Amino acid sequence: MKHFLAVLSALGLPGLFLMAIIDGAGVPNPSGPDVILLLYTSHRPDLWWMAALSAVAGSLIGSLILFEMARRGGKRYLEEKLHTGRGKRFRDWFRHYGLVTVFIPALVPIPMPLKAFEICAGALGVSRTAFVLTFVGARIPRYLALCWLGRGLHEEPMKFLKANSLNFVWIALATTAFCIVLVKVADRYRKPREN
Repeated sequence: MKHFLAVLSALGLPGLFLMAIIDGAGVPNPSGPDVILLLYTSHRPDLWWMAALSAVAGSLIGSLILFEMARRGGKRYLEEKLHTGRGKRFRDWFRHYGLVTVFIPALVPIPMPLKAFEICAGALGVSRTAFVLTFVGARIPRYLALCWLGRGLHEEPMKFLKANSLNFVWIALATTAFCIVLVKVADRYRKPREN
């Protein structure tokens, strides 16, 4: 672990930025930006907000690469990548809920199929501005929260976790409630358009 932290520290913010681009573009990587953000900010707590901004920028650039590839390939790309099974289900969800399907996986740090919904957004012609605003609106709070957590783990991690355990519960509940409300609003907005 010390060796990994030394490499991460040596790469610094440019390395973090590059890792976020790679992850955002859909290239599989072993730990992703979330774990790297936690480790980096626990090692360099003075740069926590710069780390968050670097990760947001890199993640946005990577996701825009995927979005633009799908946009240029259009419906043909969508049919090739998401025409059966789970892929078709993701496409149907995107058609029903729109950019909410991008926002929630971009916000919540549990594994969700974000890349499939980014492909849908690009292939189905969602405006670039709407995509960017949705994506950044989700990534900023996620990465700021992870960096705040990493910063707090710098010196007495157990003390920090104990002191903030109730805050973590409230944040998790508020995020869950917010996501449920978003889905309900998207569902309600969709029904009048279908009629």
